[in-house]
Amino acid sequence: MAFNIALSGLNAAQTDLDVKGNNIANASTTGFKRSRTEFGDLYSSGLQNLGDTSAGDGVSVQNTRQLFQQGNITATSNGLDMAIDGEGFFVLEGANGERQFSRAGQFGVDQNGFVTNNQGARVQGFQANESGQVGDVRGDLEVNTENLAPKSTTNVAANLNLDSRETVLRVQAQSYVAGGSDVNTTNTGNQGIPEAGWSYSAPDGTSEDFTSQGDVSARELASELDTRDGITATAEPTSTTLQNLNGDASWDGAQLTVNVGASNSVTLEKGTDFDNATELANALNNSNISGFNASVNSGDVELNDNEGRNLSFTLTDPSSGAGSGDFAQIDSSNGGATTLDSSDAVTAVGTIRVEAAQGYSMEGATVSGVDNNIADTKVDQTNIDRNAFDPNDPNTYNHSTSTTIYDSLGNPHEMTQYFVKQSRVGNPDNSWKSYVEIDGELVGNTSENPDGEDGFDLVFQNNGSLDTAASDDVLINDWVPKDQDGNANGAAGPNTGLTEPPLPPDSNSSNFVLDYSNTTQVGSGFAVNDLQQNGFATGRLTGLDVSEEGVIQARFSNGESEALGQIALANFRNNEGLAPVGDTAWVETIDSGDAVISRPNTGPLGAIQSSSVEESNVDLSEQLVGLITAQRNFQANSKTIETSDQITQTIINLR
Repeated sequence: MAFNIALSGLNAAQTDLDVKGNNIANASTTGFKRSRTEFGDLYSSGLQNLGDTSAGDGVSVQNTRQLFQQGNITATSNGLDMAIDGEGFFVLEGANGERQFSRAGQFGVDQNGFVTNNQGARVQGFQANESGQVGDVRGDLEVNTENLAPKSTTNVAANLNLDSRETVLRVQAQSYVAGGSDVNTTNTGNQGIPEAGWSYSAPDGTSEDFTSQGDVSARELASELDTRDGITATAEPTSTTLQNLNGDASWDGAQLTVNVGASNSVTLEKGTDFDNATELANALNNSNISGFNASVNSGDVELNDNEGRNLSFTLTDPSSGAGSGDFAQIDSSNGGATTLDSSDAVTAVGTIRVEAAQGYSMEGATVSGVDNNIADTKVDQTNIDRNAFDPNDPNTYNHSTSTTIYDSLGNPHEMTQYFVKQSRVGNPDNSWKSYVEIDGELVGNTSENPDGEDGFDLVFQNNGSLDTAASDDVLINDWVPKDQDGNANGAAGPNTGLTEPPLPPDSNSSNFVLDYSNTTQVGSGFAVNDLQQNGFATGRLTGLDVSEEGVIQARFSNGESEALGQIALANFRNNEGLAPVGDTAWVETIDSGDAVISRPNTGPLGAIQSSSVEESNVDLSEQLVGLITAQRNFQANSKTIETSDQITQTIINLR
């Protein structure tokens, strides 16, 4: 009996030695899970043994249990190495379609681009479409090593803050112009701009009605008006046409005198011959009067005075002192000609330009019917911009920022956004203008903002957020991508027929949307919180990354990344029921239950750590101590056999 008991002990100890030896042998095997031997004692069963306290029949190995505790995670240099931090198994499919499960995440890419383990089994996961969106279809994970095709920019998301404390740089003024294109020649009285009534008003309510001096030059009137706040009055040079000479001409019948102001004149005597208009102009220029000159324009002799003095000319018969002949012509406002009669003296006193700053006004009364006036009607006011936006002048815009966008060929282009705060006069509160420039050229929308010169309106609410209803939709639809020489580079051009967002997914044009919905206007400095665009150049694959959720991202040389798929993990009701099949893999059994496959980091499944592997969970020190214990157990059972043998020998030797 003792022999059998000892033999059972030897068998059990041998099994224990085998299990511990296997654990020790796989102490460095990635993803290996150690096992332990579980023993049970043996007793005979039978009616004769009921109630007996027998010695027992030895020991048996009841189970070799697999222990699936987490192993240590170690970093590696391979981007496709993966470790599961928590529950779950990688799902593998062998060459014959058999499905296996493993904790060993040492993966690579085979010659066909599939993600496999060292044995060539393909890793299973959720596949991504061409847009990088991961779906619900499971299959073999594949890495596409082809270059990433370029993508044109279709959306620019600008998360900015415009400083509400900024001052308004652009001021809209009013301009009034009166000049000498319409000349009254019926009388020969005093010369110059006649007296006229003016109405002046200021933003603070101040107003004044006054009458300007009469018979003055444009410069003198400008000096008088310019003394008012908010008013800028300037005199432009005097210019009038004296004579059209297309062939030979002479002053045979009269003497020509040109008066420049009150104290200067030049006289051409009777009988002076000129072959052309240039000779006449040269003769007048010989006077060397400062600021005065004569020039030729299409056969017309034009008199100019840069100092704004009165210009007059008289044709006189020297013998009688009376005027004679029709010699001189002055262009009239309707494009025809006015012929000067005998003894007339005509004055061109220059052009007066009056500009009223924003909120101010200066209006001149009508002075029709006044003899010899140089401007007998008031010109209607026009609005002009002072310090208007100019991308080349930083004093005309409050903020700017630049980013790179791409055309359909992947060529980069620099896009700059300019922001100009608007006045509250004539605009909603908290209004800005946005201008867009690409490679030094303003761009815009053909339906509302051709060539981008008018900009786009951005209106903010009193809490600083963008009022999207009051603001313009910024869709650029007139950009023609060009090369460095300014020529079209062959990329997709604009679709001018598309004037409102959104863009269709396959727009195949250079159109793009500027999204300011996250831009604010508050009392802090200008800030570019985020500025993203969705275009890119051609890229080659440079590496792979795996997220905690198991999404495999391809990294490209152009800085872009694209999802290729997502690792699938399996979980079981009873992990210990899995059957090992070698190569650190298991298959499901009835005891384990069916595999439940889902995504990493969801439910009971653990997270993925990329560029890492899970070490064996074997504690080598513990196993070595256990090995010594198993050895002693074996030796002790051997001693039982030895002792039993000696006893048996003693019995045999009895006589």
